[in-house]
Amino acid sequence: KIAGMQRSRRTVLAALAALPPLALLGSRIEAQEHGLAPTPACGDDDPTPQLTAGPFYKPSSPRKRDLRSEFGRGNPIDLAGFVVDTRCRPLSDVLVEIWHADETGNYDNRGFLLRGHQRTDAEGRWAFQTIFTKNYSNRTAHYHFRVQRQGGRALVTQLFFPGHSLNAA
Repeated sequence: KIAGMQRSRRTVLAALAALPPLALLGSRIEAQEHGLAPTPACGDDDPTPQLTAGPFYKPSSPRKRDLRSEFGRGNPIDLAGFVVDTRCRPLSDVLVEIWHADETGNYDNRGFLLRGHQRTDAEGRWAFQTIFTKNYSNRTAHYHFRVQRQGGRALVTQLFFPGHSLNAA
């Protein structure tokens, strides 16, 4: 879930949970455009829903936080969050993968632009520096995430911008 967003280089928070029994900690992407309040604290939210990976997932993405430096264009956004269990305890060493379309709504299917992964730190934190994505076809603008504990099932989900006209579809 997203609480808001902001076009800046400051770190912004977006919660993402892993697979059951993981639950959403509480998230935030701050925005001048929306000014929404942060989502509730851990325990007040539902677990992150499983959503489709879409046709554009590629395994073996590079380990990197900064997706925008080699891309070289687009408006920057910083996404960050936590992976926690159902008791709101942080989970370390969880794989968090991200992939998304560029500022024109296209995916890089030849290489690994705007794709990457990392592992959560001791406090369950993850962060990516990337660009604002764009909607394409009839799909709302979104970021894909795949989250997996070692030996566990993968949770695939998506992060959407609040208030986008295509979200309902």
